[in-house]
Amino acid sequence: MLLKLYLMKNILITGATGNIGFEVIKFLYKNNSSNKIIAGVRNVEKAKLFFNDFPSLDLRRFDFEDAQTYESSFADIDRVFLLRPPHISDVKKYFKPILEQLKRNNICEIVFLSVQGVEKTSFIPHNKIERLIKLLGFNAIFLRPSYFMQNLTTTLLSDIKTKRAIILPAGKAKFNWVDVENIGELAALMLDHFSEFKNQNFEITGTQNASFQEVVDLINVQIENPIQFINRNPIHFYRCKQKEGINSGMILVMIMLHFLPRFQKKPTISNAYKELTGKPATTLELFIKRELNYFEL
Repeated sequence: MLLKLYLMKNILITGATGNIGFEVIKFLYKNNSSNKIIAGVRNVEKAKLFFNDFPSLDLRRFDFEDAQTYESSFADIDRVFLLRPPHISDVKKYFKPILEQLKRNNICEIVFLSVQGVEKTSFIPHNKIERLIKLLGFNAIFLRPSYFMQNLTTTLLSDIKTKRAIILPAGKAKFNWVDVENIGELAALMLDHFSEFKNQNFEITGTQNASFQEVVDLINVQIENPIQFINRNPIHFYRCKQKEGINSGMILVMIMLHFLPRFQKKPTISNAYKELTGKPATTLELFIKRELNYFEL
């Protein structure tokens, strides 16, 4: 018992109520983690309801945009799962103070959710965060997933529901599609067995590269009321999303994420998920079938 307590680590999950954070927590519990799991949340009372199925989960107030929450959130923490909320792009304003506070709290171990191809694109926030983590001397694992399948059921869902369309400046660019559940499962594995993977980078991808038109075609096979893919030039896209009230930083991130791949090679396909779990990665067809209610009227 004393040995178990000695080995147990306190792990803080940031972005805990988001798609990725929730999956990380789900798999830590599913795998019967011997570590203590703490969810960093903006509103503890709301989070209690959200995490009703995880009664032993500890909750702490943590807000990326409120520096006054950092020190108390990081108290007695040994290891952190860190991600970048989509609307936060100012690394110097937000992530530099967070990482510096982690150092002051003597936290040395980070699993950071980055993005595939980050090493080739120096101006995106993930690249800057990775470089800052290295500069500050953390032991880190960089998870570099490809394009989330769940973008179809979150960020892009409003246009799908209201306009029966996916509207992006993506053209015919090919994206590699990965299931957030697969990412969460690997993140949980690495948080639990950090020493086996520390100071390594892992590309996490699905098995398929497909354009948005190809994905729309796959969806339409399964539904009665079809959707369409509409390509927009970046300026038109920016203006439209600005009128919808979307944060400018978020719009720019969406443009970079969807427009730049038009000028890049097809994404590489990694076998990391299958190698580490022994299971095949989720296919687009399986994901669409699983989440079909999102695409139907």
